[in-house]
Amino acid sequence: MNHFHYWQDHAGSRPEKFYKTTIWQGEHLMVGLNCLEPGQTQAVHGHEGADKFYLVLAGRGKFTVAGEERDVETGGLVVAPAGVPHGVTNNERDRLSLLVTIGPPFK
Repeated sequence: MNHFHYWQDHAGSRPEKFYKTTIWQGEHLMVGLNCLEPGQTQAVHGHEGADKFYLVLAGRGKFTVAGEERDVETGGLVVAPAGVPHGVTNNERDRLSLLVTIGPPFK
């Protein structure tokens, strides 16, 4: 098992929908990377029974959590507890890269 990872090695893009990939998954935790190109959105959604957070690695995004919207830039942490609706949009000119961590169930 690889215990050391660099998020940049997992970055990518898709023109039709934001890019997401799993960097690591264990029994109790999933760590992923989401990359949103300018204009891309992850629709507001929720995860029953699973807490989630986004760490902004690069860029700036408009996050919605529990109906509240905020612009968050590199270094910001956004937390969405289990069952709380959340989503993000990249309204900027550059790619938005997010480290995403979620506890089970992984949906």
